[in-house]
Amino acid sequence: MATTEPQVLATDVAATAVAAPAANALISVRALDAFFGATRAVRDVNLDFLEGQVTAIIGPSGCGKSTLLRCLNRMHETVTTARVEGEVRLDGKDIYERSVNPIEVRRRIGMVFQRPTPFPTMSVRDNVTAGFRAAGRAAPSRAEQHAIAEWALHRAALWAEVKDRLNDSAMALSGGQQQRLCIARALATKPRVLLLDEPTASLDPLSTQKIEELVYELRGDVTVVIVTHNMQQAARVSDRTAFMLLGDLVEVAPTSRMFTSPSDERTEAYITGRFG
Repeated sequence: MATTEPQVLATDVAATAVAAPAANALISVRALDAFFGATRAVRDVNLDFLEGQVTAIIGPSGCGKSTLLRCLNRMHETVTTARVEGEVRLDGKDIYERSVNPIEVRRRIGMVFQRPTPFPTMSVRDNVTAGFRAAGRAAPSRAEQHAIAEWALHRAALWAEVKDRLNDSAMALSGGQQQRLCIARALATKPRVLLLDEPTASLDPLSTQKIEELVYELRGDVTVVIVTHNMQQAARVSDRTAFMLLGDLVEVAPTSRMFTSPSDERTEAYITGRFG
């Protein structure tokens, strides 16, 4: 009797193959693992961040979302014992190649942290232009830096509030103003991508609203990736949402679909409040 070969379903092949980057992907993450010593905090993540869109990363505390974010501009490797395996491609080039300068990566992929981090000994204006200090002779002239600072402060919706205080200490600003100052500082070097790690977690509701409005307005000009524990915030500001759990990327989808008809039961359980 003739034997028949077992059939392989197309869906099985798709599940095991690494997908090609989306046509409009600015950053493509493939087979990414992130470690702290022997502990693997992020496991085999494959994810595209689409140019000009806002992607939110959600999930319970400790799920690896901030670690993933820090891998996107090589901030993860600044932690002792931390390392990364896999690829993060910006415009098709792996930022983890030996020939790539991590400082240049961070100029092209800016980052703003959970708590405002203005430089306490610098003025408002000098905080915005601080990113040019490492450029040496390649840095713009002082006059050009002043023009860039004004542009970035306008872009961060802060100019009207600080235009008469440019030489004052940044520490004199409110918490919400300081966070927008940090966003202006990140924007000053004209990054392709802006990473935001829980940018409103320490802010009052009014300041949170201003940051959310800013994130919404940046779409199109800058590719934004925002980590947030606030699902309502993700729904308000993002085009796509990725859900992480225990270091795994469970699901990514357009935000409207993610919050109305998620594909994975774990996603549905999280967004309906059954855990997390």
